[in-house]
This record gives sequence, C-alpha cells and structure tokens, in this order.
Amino acid sequence: MQEHNIFAILVAAVIAFMLGGLWYSPLLFAKQWIAAHGFTDGQVAALKTGAPKAYGISFVAMIVMASVLSIVLNHLGAHDWRSGALWAAHIWLGFAATIGLMANLYSGKKFAVFLIDTGYQLLYLVVMGAILGSWH
Repeated sequence: MQEHNIFAILVAAVIAFMLGGLWYSPLLFAKQWIAAHGFTDGQVAALKTGAPKAYGISFVAMIVMASVLSIVLNHLGAHDWRSGALWAAHIWLGFAATIGLMANLYSGKKFAVFLIDTGYQLLYLVVMGAILGSWH
C-alpha cells in the first residue's frame, strides 16, 4: 500500500470546508437553505450560537472523509485529477446522494434542502477527488 500524502489530505479538507462556507453563505444558498427548512429568526440565531462547535466537528469530518477517499482512490488507481474527480462523483452518486435522499424523505424535509445539501456534497467530493488524484 502506498503512503498517503497528508498534505494533500489536509488541503482537500480545507478547500472542501471553505467551499461550504461559500455554498451556505448569502452569496449562494443561505437564504434558500433557511427558507427550505422554514427556520425562524430565533432558530437561525441558535444555529449561529452553535456554529463554532459545528464547524470544528465538520472540519474533522472533512479530514476523515479526505483520508478515506485517498485510500479508495489509491486502490482504484486514480492517479490524476480527472480520474480522482470522476471516481469521487461516482462515490457521491452511489453513497452521498442516495443516503441523503433517503434521509430527506424520512425526515420530512423539503426537497430543496436535499438539492442544496447534495449539491454541496457533489462539489466538495469532486474537488477532493481532483486534489487527491492529482497528488497520488
């Protein structure tokens, strides 16, 4: 088994995390995401209060995800950005999109929540795959 590029894993995690900051910002989908959830101003304020903890946990999750994606891409022989991105898109379709869709259906959330969240997941997985594939 090849050694894994810790720097590439960290870069992939940081970029994916930063993309989330942009994706869920007022520049892109914050208003639509809040509206789709039906959050009140009080609920939004509570979310903001808990944000530092959520950000920390999310960043650790991104590192774990990038680490596992690196292992998978290595085993699949994805050694360039294109193959890394393509395999990551397949992983998104087979796992993230399907699990997210089922969770959305059973939680009673609006479909718009699923579209916004899964769009972000597709974006960051493809970007992670491209980064990790190019550095394998």
